[in-house]
Amino acid sequence: MPELPEVEVVRRGLAAHVSGRELRSVEVLHPRAIRRHLPGSTDFSGRLAGRRVDAVSRRGKYLWVSLDEGEALLAHLGMSGQLLVQAPGTPDEKHLRIRFSFADDGPELRFVDQRTFGGCMLDDLVEVDGTPVPALIAHIARDPMDPLFSLPSAVATLRGRRTEVKRALLDQSLVSGIGNIYADEALWRAKLHWARPTDRLSAARVAEVLSAATEVMVEALGAGGTSFDALYVNVNGQSGYFDRSLAVYGQEGLPCPRCGRPVRREPFMNRSSYSCPRCQPRPRVTSGPRTAVASGPRKPA
Repeated sequence: MPELPEVEVVRRGLAAHVSGRELRSVEVLHPRAIRRHLPGSTDFSGRLAGRRVDAVSRRGKYLWVSLDEGEALLAHLGMSGQLLVQAPGTPDEKHLRIRFSFADDGPELRFVDQRTFGGCMLDDLVEVDGTPVPALIAHIARDPMDPLFSLPSAVATLRGRRTEVKRALLDQSLVSGIGNIYADEALWRAKLHWARPTDRLSAARVAEVLSAATEVMVEALGAGGTSFDALYVNVNGQSGYFDRSLAVYGQEGLPCPRCGRPVRREPFMNRSSYSCPRCQPRPRVTSGPRTAVASGPRKPA
């Protein structure tokens, strides 16, 4: 699924094309695309017609269009969702689900979703720590690229959880925006195995991992995101190319860029986790109430 850099690429494109414009009409072509908007397609289309787009925002992997009157059009791309800007009259995409037309007769916005796991809905904006966000995602933590993100607070939160460090990185209520790809890349940069327990890591080590995650996502954003799948594109239908710079994710059997050992793949939460066996040794499991305790002296890493 798209992670923070991919969603931010889309957000920037939308902000450039739809901010300040007035919606004229909305056509729902597949009901599954608005399944989370319980009142249905007629209500969805009727409530959007005539509304002005004030801003396009993001928190973690979630994207929303702020409307006048304190509402938001919340979008989640799922596994294959695309938000494309197209000139009116351009032939419809095969998997076009929603068409947003504007009063100025300029480029329209299209939600395209082949696998229909993504979708759109209307939601109220609520204040969370001084920032308006859709009520549905009020529990989502700030992400490392948020100007108000607090590294010390995030470090303390992660260290307070008794879990594996990668599970903590993927928990969107602790820190948002980091998914499987960038978690693996950040852990490789920090030389930590994904199963290291967070409460056994020093504050400095957790900060290092979060800083590495920020660093790799900034680099990915500069490359337009990571596109393993042709379905991951920006609003102009273009793919990112950061996959060419990945050190370990998806690189099973290839040499680690740092030490040359073949990258390993391990099962993780019904997915895969990639790491270097030399740079990121597995923690040794010992007896006691804690699990996956790192080998060596019982002190922070």
